[in-house]
Amino acid sequence: MYEWIYAIQKLIDFIDDNAVNNPSLAEISKHLGYSPYYCSMQFHRVTGTTIKSYMAKRRLCMAALAVRDTDKRIIDIAFDCGYSAQSALTRAFRDAYGCTPAAYRKNPVPVPLSMSKVIISPSHYIGKGDFDMSNLVLPSYRIEHIPAHKYLGVYKRSTTKDGDIWAGHACDLLCGIVSSFKDCHPIVTAHTAGWTWENGAKNYFYGLGVDRNYHGEIPEGFELRGEFEGSDYIVFSHPPFDYLSGNGEVMGRVEELAWNFDPKTIGYEWNEEKCQDYQRHYPEWLGYQVLRPARKIE
Repeated sequence: MYEWIYAIQKLIDFIDDNAVNNPSLAEISKHLGYSPYYCSMQFHRVTGTTIKSYMAKRRLCMAALAVRDTDKRIIDIAFDCGYSAQSALTRAFRDAYGCTPAAYRKNPVPVPLSMSKVIISPSHYIGKGDFDMSNLVLPSYRIEHIPAHKYLGVYKRSTTKDGDIWAGHACDLLCGIVSSFKDCHPIVTAHTAGWTWENGAKNYFYGLGVDRNYHGEIPEGFELRGEFEGSDYIVFSHPPFDYLSGNGEVMGRVEELAWNFDPKTIGYEWNEEKCQDYQRHYPEWLGYQVLRPARKIE
C-alpha cells in the first residue's frame, strides 16, 4: 500500500505541473508505467476523487489565483490555464464559486480553492524504516510581539454547503478557503493555527489572522474572534527540517518545552486568558513554532 501512496503522490505532482496542458489519461498513466485503468482505479482509491475531477479543480484554482493576483486579461488566463474559451472558464468559475471571474477580480471573496493534495504522511515514511533525526536539534525560545488583531478560523467541526469542515491541515476545504484570502495579518498569517483553553483542556483551531478593523465576509463554518490585545509571545521553535522523517519528533520536542515552560524564570507570566496560543507549521522553510502569549511581571 505504501508503494502506491508514493506512486499516487508522484502522479499528483505530475498533474499539478501539467494540468494547464490537459494531459490525457494515457499520458498521465504513462508517467507511472501502468495502464490507464489501473492508475485511475488506484488514484480514486487513495485520494477519494477521480483524476479528471482533480485535474479540473486544480486548473480552476490556478485560474482563480491568476484572476485575483494579476492584471492579465481573463481571456488570456483562460487560454493559459487550458480552457478552450473564456466562456468555458466563466462557466466553471460560476459553478464552483458562485460568481464570474470578473466579479471575483473586483471583490475577491473567500472561495473553496482546490489546493495541491499531499497524501504522504510521516507515518508512511516511518513505516518504511527510513527515520532519520540527523537534522534535528534542541528547540529554543525567544520573545516576539504581536500587535492587536482579530482571528478568522474554524474552531469546531460543522457541515457547510461545500462539505464538512474541521480544524486541521487534513481538511482540504478549510485549507482552500484560507488560501483564497488575499489580505491577512502580516504576522498571524494564513494557515496559522493554534489552541484555546477551555476547562483546562486545549482545543485546536485553524485559519488566519486579520486586521483588528476587519469587516469582511465570514465563510460558512468560520468564526471571527477578538479583538485580541497586543501582547508579547514566547516563541518555542525548531528550525527547518525534513517533514517526512522528522515531523513527529520535532513537534514533540517543541511542545514538550512549550507546555512545561515556566515563564517566571524570565520575568513573565502567561497571558492566555486574553490571547490565543498559536502554531506555525512550515517544516521546510520556517520549521515548527508554538507561540504562547505572555506579559512581563511588574
